[in-house]
Amino acid sequence: MREHTYNLLTLTWTGNKGTGTADYRAYGRSHTISSAGKPDIFSSSDPAFRGDTSMYNPEELLVAALSGCHMLWFLHFCSANGVVATAYEDKPVGTMLTEANGNGRFTQITLHPVVTVTDESMLAKLDELHRKAHEFCFIANSVNFEVKIEGRGKVG
Repeated sequence: MREHTYNLLTLTWTGNKGTGTADYRAYGRSHTISSAGKPDIFSSSDPAFRGDTSMYNPEELLVAALSGCHMLWFLHFCSANGVVATAYEDKPVGTMLTEANGNGRFTQITLHPVVTVTDESMLAKLDELHRKAHEFCFIANSVNFEVKIEGRGKVG
């Protein structure tokens, strides 16, 4: 059995229109999926499976999809709970195992979101909102492997 780790993705929320999540309609839901030396969103198979190393692969996009889904729910719950987020960045890590015959599966994805809020009093709510976002995330509810969230908050 071989283990593959996917940790070169960065998902950055780009939808802050100046007031963060102060109002549900005031922030954009856009985000950028990026990785060093790769163009945005074009896809190939994983290089371990003869893919093009200059393009994103489905495994990376699965990791990014889970991260993006969590972020969108998290931002929604921030807005609904009076937490004003002004920045959000995640560097998720996915682990996949493959058998000698080529069969494989993901065993875990760990999200590492760093959320910037406008007031120190909001930091205490972040873990609860991450738990709620995880509960509602469509992608997390669709996968058959463990999803961990190791979030961090800061004031800025």
